[in-house]
Amino acid sequence: MRVMRVPVFLLVALLALPCGAEPAPPLKAEGTLQAAFSPQDDIESLIVAAIDEARQQVLVQAYLLTSKKIAAALIRTQRRGIEVKVLVDARQLEKTTDGRISEMAAAGISVWLETAYQNAHNKLIVIDAKSAHATVITGSYNFTWTAQHKNAENVLIARDNPALAARYAANWERHRQDASPYRK
Repeated sequence: MRVMRVPVFLLVALLALPCGAEPAPPLKAEGTLQAAFSPQDDIESLIVAAIDEARQQVLVQAYLLTSKKIAAALIRTQRRGIEVKVLVDARQLEKTTDGRISEMAAAGISVWLETAYQNAHNKLIVIDAKSAHATVITGSYNFTWTAQHKNAENVLIARDNPALAARYAANWERHRQDASPYRK
């Protein structure tokens, strides 16, 4: 068996090659941050209150979305004339009953299924991204009853940081372009 020897300088040069896109530069800290932890904090109510305050648009990216209260808030918001769009992990939707997703779609909410990833594990909500009062909700918290009552989860709510919301909204749109429309 013949052993191939690679000069150290060549190995270092190969390791220095970019393996993906450059990370975005840091954003200026603006606005407020609110951290909450379930089950002791009522994250579900914080999310519902934030959705109810939407004035322009709500973008949701969910691994799971089975919470009756969050789905109801999204439907209420859609009925108020606010644009609501939802991305969900297609494989998780296949494993669970899609009651909330079909309810939301029936209420006129645009829903897409993410299929390009083994797990579309994002859990985020972007509210009024183009507003000075933009809100980003993100963390480990799945939008489920279990996340609120049985799991140890976290959420971070960033308010009044339009640059951050714009980054999250752009990423949401990138994922939507790769997703398939939900059909019941």
